[in-house]
Amino acid sequence: MSSTPLLSFSEAKNLILQTAQSINYQQTESIKLFDAVNRIAAKPIISPMNIPSFDNSAMDGYAIREADLQNSHLLPIADSVFAGQKQINNWPKNSCLRIMTGAVVPKDAYAVIMQENVQKIDQAIRFDPEKIKAGQNIRYIGESVCAGSEVFPAGEKLTIAKLTTLATLGLSEITVYKPIKVAIFSTGDELTPIGEKLPSVNSIYDSNRFTVQLMLKALGCEIIDFGIIKDDLDLISNTLKQASKEADIVVTSGGVSVGDADYTKMALAQIGEIDFWKIAMKPGKPFAFGKINNALFCGLPGNPVSTFVTCYQLVRPLILALYKQNSHTNTFILKTVSNLKKSVGRLDFQRGYVHANENGELVVSSTGEQGSHITSSFNQANCFIVLEAERGNITQGELVTVEMFDSFLL
Repeated sequence: MSSTPLLSFSEAKNLILQTAQSINYQQTESIKLFDAVNRIAAKPIISPMNIPSFDNSAMDGYAIREADLQNSHLLPIADSVFAGQKQINNWPKNSCLRIMTGAVVPKDAYAVIMQENVQKIDQAIRFDPEKIKAGQNIRYIGESVCAGSEVFPAGEKLTIAKLTTLATLGLSEITVYKPIKVAIFSTGDELTPIGEKLPSVNSIYDSNRFTVQLMLKALGCEIIDFGIIKDDLDLISNTLKQASKEADIVVTSGGVSVGDADYTKMALAQIGEIDFWKIAMKPGKPFAFGKINNALFCGLPGNPVSTFVTCYQLVRPLILALYKQNSHTNTFILKTVSNLKKSVGRLDFQRGYVHANENGELVVSSTGEQGSHITSSFNQANCFIVLEAERGNITQGELVTVEMFDSFLL
């Protein structure tokens, strides 16, 4: 098994996404609109009405007819219209209407002139006709949303702004996907739960499981925490079997490398299927992907930075794809102001910081040491510097690919 060739990062990610796209995740529920923040729409949301539902004024001002543009020397004010009142019909010719924001605009109105743009003289106004355009300051029926149109597609993340739009449509409930269930555990005799005293000098805190849980929570998953499992093949096998019965995805940290005590990979080979377990990426080479019963399996490396990067770059797109969401990344090319160390052979995700230089140009710098155990490299980072597999060391001033962090990491 140690001779298994390395998959390229793109091959591994494409295989994961193809697997996710072959699964028709259909677990849904109807919930109150108020409870739907950051949930995922399970079906297209169709508007039951027009927004606006009637032609209305966007400003406090004066409604005029097109014919009255010629009477701009002094146009009498015939009446006033307030928000919530019925439409005024048959208003006198050669006159205007005082109209407030949100009030119904008469059908024969040509425009609404802002009150700041008129000179009011007693009960009449004077204005410059050259500055008036058809439809000015009028919000027309259906201008924002048309009845029967798709407001949001299935798979849309329902942010506060999007839920506000749905509230204007009078929707009180929405159908969303149920949270994907993810079982998680860490392996290793050296691990100690956070908050407990380290039992020996060679013990470490289980920060990986904490990090993965935060990411899964940000993705809206239901987390089933199996805790820390000792390095025992039978114990890990039994835990994997139980986790696969309770969850849609099983995520582990540690035990997928090439060492004699990497029992997670050994257990997976016995009770499940391994699609691949080595990727030509850094950090994160020992990443296992497969299946146990009906649950997908993601085996993350044990080093903290490797866990972080593989969870973000591979587990996150898997979950988003199951929710019918795109994991598109915001990438562009910038000059580096740091020298970057790199060996040829693997795609490298280094932690970087995009900022403006003294000339106002965007550049990227390294956040420091990039070892797979140095989590402090993330503290000031806002992006990955993605270095191609065939590249070696990069000198200050060279162009590099930058991938900005998703909003849930910032």
